[in-house]
Amino acid sequence: MTTLRIAGGKVLLPDATVERGDVLVDRDDGDVLAVGDTPEGDERLDAKDCLVMPGLVNAHTHAAMTLLRGYADDKPLDAWLREDIWPVEGALTAEDVRAGTELALAEMIRSGTTGFADMYFHEPEVVAAVEAAGLRARLGHGVVTVGKDDAAAREDFETSLDFAREYDGAADGRVSTFVAPHSLTTVGDEYLREYVPKAREAGVPLHYHANETEDEVAPIVEAEDERPLERARDLGMTAANDFVAHGVHVDETEIELLADSDTSVVHCPASNMKLASGMAPVEAMLDAGVSVGLGTDGAASNNDLDMFDEMRDAAMLGKLAADDASAVDAASVVEMATAGSAAALGFDGGRIEPGANADLAVVDLSAAHLTPHHDLVSHLAYAARGSDVRHTICDGTILMRDREILTLDEGSVRKRAEERAEAAVERATE
Repeated sequence: MTTLRIAGGKVLLPDATVERGDVLVDRDDGDVLAVGDTPEGDERLDAKDCLVMPGLVNAHTHAAMTLLRGYADDKPLDAWLREDIWPVEGALTAEDVRAGTELALAEMIRSGTTGFADMYFHEPEVVAAVEAAGLRARLGHGVVTVGKDDAAAREDFETSLDFAREYDGAADGRVSTFVAPHSLTTVGDEYLREYVPKAREAGVPLHYHANETEDEVAPIVEAEDERPLERARDLGMTAANDFVAHGVHVDETEIELLADSDTSVVHCPASNMKLASGMAPVEAMLDAGVSVGLGTDGAASNNDLDMFDEMRDAAMLGKLAADDASAVDAASVVEMATAGSAAALGFDGGRIEPGANADLAVVDLSAAHLTPHHDLVSHLAYAARGSDVRHTICDGTILMRDREILTLDEGSVRKRAEERAEAAVERATE
């Protein structure tokens, strides 16, 4: 066994308290061995003037959409997708997805994110990028059946199932999978009835968009005389290990359904604000016992992957939604971005204690905007930035040391992504 000692700083503990101490990591197994007064370790990582926190977990994104960052803004969701995003996505190649994903991973590592969920296409390229970069990920091929004939719709679902079966456990166990019907309005009921049981047989969870906009909710209520998540329940899509993105327009019945079924919700506040989708009732969900994680959504609708920004947005928007300044407090959003998101994705992390995944971010506290140190949990939620991260560790491996990414050539990644983005847009607009 070789060990890594993250020494000289303070540590954020699972109960949201902060204590001065070190973290000892088993680099072979990728787990935390000890916290506090630890042995020396085979290697030392300096955390002086820093806070060691669980690595952030981005529980809903479309990583390769970094290629579309800033391409189309300031439009409502449906028009934004149909007029701008989907045409360019239709021109993306496997090589484009690899380049966009690598750009996303560099951004995540730099801002202290150690794990994420990705719903997209050409997912084997995402696996390859994750394996090389060293992060942890839950991945799924997104399925859309609207506008497709029966053969194409089935092929899309079969691709999602095949990917989930083949790649679960890849990258030395850092990759797990899910089956990803895009949403309840973009996938036909006949396909959900056929393929959801097949996902259960494969032993993988479901991840899908739900109740993101009022325009997504109303057609289901009108056609089925039931709420979207009630329909999802009837289709067998609300198991304990399933997780849905957004949950903006959920009512009390649906909140109770989520809590009772232990289906997690991934809150994406920045995307919801930018697309004017609405304000998710996060405090009501938390009060009801719903497991809530945090995600950025894609970089085309955010427009970054900085989970510190997302924590601040979640807290601010949560207070507005509840009309209560005490709602969605600092400790709650930090937990959502770490333990909550990790639980939603089935990661044994999001907390710093012996036996947990050694997925960690070391935040430099020496900046002016993080001074004084009255409450470091408050600082993580309201004041810290991704650029404050000094070191990033995943599975016991140092991915970034002293703000230098070790597993990716960031300059080459940026150059390749820029070239690929420009070429894709040219192909789509010819």
